[in-house]
Amino acid sequence: MLNIPLVGVPKDEGTDPFFAMRAILASQRGSLAELGIGPIVTAGLIMQLLVGSQIIKVDFSNSEERALYTGTQKILAVLMTIFEALAYILGGAYGEDIGFEASMLILVQLLVAGFIILLMDEIIQKGYGLGSGISLFIAASVSFNIFDGMFSLSPEPSGGFVYFRGCILAFFQGIFNDEASVAASFSRVGRTPDLIGLMATIVVFAIVIYVDSIKIEIPVQHSQYKMPARYPIKFLYTSNIPVILVSALFANIYFISNLMWNNWKGADSGIKYFLVRFFGTWEDISGGTGNQQLAPITGLASYTTAPYGPEQIAKYPVNAIIYLVLMIALCGIFSRIWIDTAGMSSKNVAKQLLDANMQIPGFRRNPRIVERYLERYIPTAAWLGGFFIGVLAAFADFLGALGTGTGILLTTGILRQYYEIFASEQVSETVPALAGFLGLK
Repeated sequence: MLNIPLVGVPKDEGTDPFFAMRAILASQRGSLAELGIGPIVTAGLIMQLLVGSQIIKVDFSNSEERALYTGTQKILAVLMTIFEALAYILGGAYGEDIGFEASMLILVQLLVAGFIILLMDEIIQKGYGLGSGISLFIAASVSFNIFDGMFSLSPEPSGGFVYFRGCILAFFQGIFNDEASVAASFSRVGRTPDLIGLMATIVVFAIVIYVDSIKIEIPVQHSQYKMPARYPIKFLYTSNIPVILVSALFANIYFISNLMWNNWKGADSGIKYFLVRFFGTWEDISGGTGNQQLAPITGLASYTTAPYGPEQIAKYPVNAIIYLVLMIALCGIFSRIWIDTAGMSSKNVAKQLLDANMQIPGFRRNPRIVERYLERYIPTAAWLGGFFIGVLAAFADFLGALGTGTGILLTTGILRQYYEIFASEQVSETVPALAGFLGLK
């Protein structure tokens, strides 16, 4: 779906309202996967905010309430698919003069493709596949973008010469051209992939793999047989969830700002003028490469969009600092909220340990005592892990990493999770008695 173009979309017309978030939303401009997992993630974000702010109250230990919560989220995802498909067309994402027939044709394609993505995610959730559908889609999309950034044959005009878009091919192409071309392949204008971004991609992969192995092991033992064991609490306790939620929030701000700019940029007074200035004004950052690339330079959208590459950071240092602060703070906040809504809090873990007839040596098997002991580690791990993942994602974006810093961060975690799933499956086949303990039955 990432490679199948939408029928009826004018070539190279209109702006891309989700360029900065393509990798994280598992989408591709002008393709059937235009919406990607945006509706699913947005629906989840809305429900998380409603629960976290106590606007709605859900007892996740109650199976009926949990099922109602899940069903409501799926209905909301369907509604968001319809809303985003309409918003794309009415907002001028494919040009303002495409006509009624072409608009309806594009709308039908977006809705059908969006519903197919929802159904594929549902299939994975029902147990017909491994892991999470959202995670699988993100990993596939980011892998596609990294490969495309290295080996794409698409032409990119620069300095009167046409280069390959793929940074590795452009480097070898420059070797046969001149020394200036080789130097240019390390840092290219606009959002074109370059070798600095490729290096940043490799570094981020290495850091995430290392940090994901950092953990604290709490000593536990079976209450009856006194068998010693250890319960691990990872530094990245909530994994990649905070970045997904923050990126979904930033993507919607980016989209709303683009929508307002396309329709109301000519307003010189009134509420429309205020909203456009508040959400952001846009300009072309392509640097004269021939392909127009609009990006927010002022307003809220500019503070929630990472400056791409060192040149953009030097040009907009205030925007870069505010983006970094927002990314770090929101990742920490969402990480802390997530452990309560996803059953990963100290209270939930204490209950799981006691239900499994485990106890902490030297402490009574009392839920409150075990919970108080776990409070020393779990909330702190949630906050610090969220902050760290925000810092890493932001700096990777600043260096122009292929697939975006957030996308690389998520893909690394997702691939590690799949490795652990495969290992668990192999163990359960070797020792069937462990299948229930590993949650595979």
